[in-house]
Amino acid sequence: MHGTLYLHHLKNQLFVTKFLIILLLLSVSFSCGLLKDDSSAKPYTAPQPLAISEEKKKEYNAILQHYFDSTLLRPSLGFSGGILVAKGGTILFEHYQGYEDYPGRTKPLTSSNSLHIASSTKPFTAIAILTLVQEKKLALTDSLTRFFPTLPYPGLTIRDLLSHRSGLPNYLYFMEAANKDNRKDNNGEHNREKQRMVSNQDVLNTLLSTRPPAQAAPNTRFEYCNTNYVLLALVIEKLSGLSFPVYMKKYFFDRLSMHNTFVYQPQDSVRSTPSYQPNGSRWSLDYLDQTYGDKNIYSTPQDLLKWDQALYTDQLIDTSLLQQAFSGYSFERPGTHNYGLGFRLSFLPHGKKIVYHFGRWHGNNAAFTRLLDDKVVIIILGNRFNRSIYAAAHNSYDLFGNYFKADADEEVP
Repeated sequence: MHGTLYLHHLKNQLFVTKFLIILLLLSVSFSCGLLKDDSSAKPYTAPQPLAISEEKKKEYNAILQHYFDSTLLRPSLGFSGGILVAKGGTILFEHYQGYEDYPGRTKPLTSSNSLHIASSTKPFTAIAILTLVQEKKLALTDSLTRFFPTLPYPGLTIRDLLSHRSGLPNYLYFMEAANKDNRKDNNGEHNREKQRMVSNQDVLNTLLSTRPPAQAAPNTRFEYCNTNYVLLALVIEKLSGLSFPVYMKKYFFDRLSMHNTFVYQPQDSVRSTPSYQPNGSRWSLDYLDQTYGDKNIYSTPQDLLKWDQALYTDQLIDTSLLQQAFSGYSFERPGTHNYGLGFRLSFLPHGKKIVYHFGRWHGNNAAFTRLLDDKVVIIILGNRFNRSIYAAAHNSYDLFGNYFKADADEEVP
């Protein structure tokens, strides 16, 4: 009898002990979660702008005004968009012209108009991935099958995607065939605008189901491919438990006070500035306008200046990780141009480095260039298709030192 009571008492003690251990583990887990969230969203302090005398600023402004007046701002080129040039965070030149409503022309563009920055989105996605590397949630050498176990492209790593060395097929092309729904317009032609909007998950599902052929074996050559960054956005979502638009807003745009910057979603149609053909006719959205990571960030020149300045601090990621982003990974072809982890690079013979990314989507053209040696950023965003934007950005480098005049078309994705 006493033995039975003792066993019963012992069982009760074990039950209570297990219950307390579970409570403790839940408490620790909850506390760690809160700590990690606080750490990820810690306050950001913008660096102080470089002190430049008023006389020197006027001198810079006059030079830049003359340069842009004689190039991009010539009336015959019909530029519509915004230009901002700054040194050490101090604005030297800022200009907006054109309209957000062609052909009506009743709403002039202002500094608060959010324009699609196209492939200039990729640096944001890359830095977001690197912050997860810093938090030890993933490694650059992680296999992609860790996140997508049935992906039929073996041997791929996170670094391969970031540096465009995956060899994956470009979804801009294989989704065209996969997304046809046989709806015709009045002329019996297939209407792209009537196709179902494609998501990042749709791109992944198509890779899994139709297995479009790879363009190259992993890590054998540079092959610019938007699919890489669509998949990276999915990795961010898997690791964070947040959608990519929400994640970027919480940990980057809000933190850096980039109040006019967002990842486009259908509900953003009211605050996103439309883009136009060179003749002023509106460029309609199509079935690829809801994929993100490779594109679909809308921003302003002033917000991109905040982004530029944040990259000079170690508040986003450690300097060592940022240096990996600014290092080249493709040396199959000789030359000064290369690609890092989300950034295009130019390594000039005299040692200067240019870190940049251009972009084009529909009628939007974007140029984001950082002249690291001179702490200069050149930002040009357009909402009316204009290839002259790239030449204007490239050829302005020499206003700040001995750079070079590159082919304006060579880096356009």
